Amino acid sequence: MPALTTTSDGFLLHGEPFRIISGALHYFRVHPGLWSDRLRKARLMGLNTVETYIPWNHHQPDPEGPLVLDGFLDLPRFLRLAQDEGLRVLLRPGPFICAEWDGGGLPDWLTSDPDIRLRTSDPRFTGAVDRYLDLLLPALRPHLAAAGGPVIGVQVENEYGAYGDDSAYLKHLADAFRARGVEELLFTCDQADPEHLATGSLPGVLVTGTFGSRIEQSLARLREHRPEGPLFCAEFWIGWFDHWGGPHHVRDAADAAADLDRLLSAGASVNIYMFHGGTNFGFANGANHKHAYTPTVTSYDYDAALTECGDPGPKYHAFREVIARHATVPDEPVPAPGPKLPPTPVELDSRADLLPLAASLAAAVRTDVPVTMDELGQRTGYALYRTTLPAEGDGLLHFARGVGDRAQVFVDGAPVGVLESERHDVSLPVRVPRPGAALEVLVENMGGVNYGPRIGAPKGLLGPVSFNGTDLTGWDCRPLPPDPDALPFAPAGDTPVTVPAFHRGTFEVGTPADAFLALPGWTKGQAWINGFHLGRYWNRGPQRTLYVPAPVLRPGSNELVLLELHGSTTTRALLTDTPDLGPENTW
Repeated sequence: MPALTTTSDGFLLHGEPFRIISGALHYFRVHPGLWSDRLRKARLMGLNTVETYIPWNHHQPDPEGPLVLDGFLDLPRFLRLAQDEGLRVLLRPGPFICAEWDGGGLPDWLTSDPDIRLRTSDPRFTGAVDRYLDLLLPALRPHLAAAGGPVIGVQVENEYGAYGDDSAYLKHLADAFRARGVEELLFTCDQADPEHLATGSLPGVLVTGTFGSRIEQSLARLREHRPEGPLFCAEFWIGWFDHWGGPHHVRDAADAAADLDRLLSAGASVNIYMFHGGTNFGFANGANHKHAYTPTVTSYDYDAALTECGDPGPKYHAFREVIARHATVPDEPVPAPGPKLPPTPVELDSRADLLPLAASLAAAVRTDVPVTMDELGQRTGYALYRTTLPAEGDGLLHFARGVGDRAQVFVDGAPVGVLESERHDVSLPVRVPRPGAALEVLVENMGGVNYGPRIGAPKGLLGPVSFNGTDLTGWDCRPLPPDPDALPFAPAGDTPVTVPAFHRGTFEVGTPADAFLALPGWTKGQAWINGFHLGRYWNRGPQRTLYVPAPVLRPGSNELVLLELHGSTTTRALLTDTPDLGPENTW
């Protein structure tokens, strides 16, 4: 019998009345050295539960390899720490998670197969899911409530009603969890829309809703769909995520707190999305593609109750007051903001130009027509394509099927233009200085689509490339996994750099503390500190600083490396004590 059971209007935990007051906290978006801090702050706000997705693509990056369960992905450790803090846990293993995460959590070795029907009962898809669960569930079973662990509920898929109507697929997933020893309560979640609830739910499985406002209407729709059972908002949206080139989304704390009070006053359970958003470190961010491709920024601050660096924000205090009206809140002080590193300049005094070094970073694949990054086995980051142009003079480069997602074009090493899928670019006028001039195209994967039918869309050059109507052949297609440790850095000199290059500098730290990397004068690229990949920066905004977790720093000498794709007006960066996520748009 599961530890968490349902009544006609609520929950029982081990037979006693229980209301879920939960907050979303994705372990894979938080430095493992800070998990205990974030979980403690969850309890002190009054939460009795935390919720997390499980990203299949990071736990199983290789279909034939073992499950990855260490570092940022040490889910068993996260579950032990939650239990030590007295918190229950809701797990959302998908297999699809959305989450503004690269590919919605589906592995690209799976999504790149055009014959697989994703998120359906196609045996090629469910077979891959079953193999994944065969690896995942043995590691999780000791942490289920039936074994004395903190996990009291497991979600089946994720907002499936917005995607499909294959009830056999949902039943397969529910049966797969049960067959592998999951006795705990199963639930689905869908937007509070009658059609979504109808196609996304299963008989005998708890139905929950996702919404951020119109509380009474949304709860009424849940009740219309299921006349009995607990009312549970599995995602109470209190903020939103940001796209490059857009505003930083915020929600008024008083407005969000008033809606939380409405939820709890109605007797509903809640999972606050997000309690703590964290960061899309590395290449982890996702993207949307409705009318145009729009990638998500590195920060996943989400205007959450805890800020990106883990400080209590306005919503933390407002929500704690609301929760105290409906449940017991710990009689302990509200956590203070954490220490910050004092402003620290960094001089980047050495560099390594990328294009001349490409051949030493990875072997090329020779083809007549460019192949995609997926075909090169390059799942994130960059690919470099090289051929020669047959004639000199002015002309038009045409990319027959466009690029995925952003391409920088060089002729004989000089930058001549940029194409972006976001703008639907397919052509570029160029001037060729001589017959046989080198054409190089550096393509950046800006993040896999995480919602809707375009999950798994290919990256790189997507088809033939022509110059003045003549197809170009003889391509060297090279994956470029950026690895700053493998580069021969040399003194930077005084000449401004206008081509892709790595830049390196060192700085001193007394006592490590959280910081924010500001890059005024730099354009676009990636940043690493002490080998830790902070993520993507771009002066397009809105985000203008990258979060640097304290555990990434060390006393004494530290190293900063930037991969700058365009150029800069400075050789200096700054570690500051204040984040800048851009101009705000309040909703």
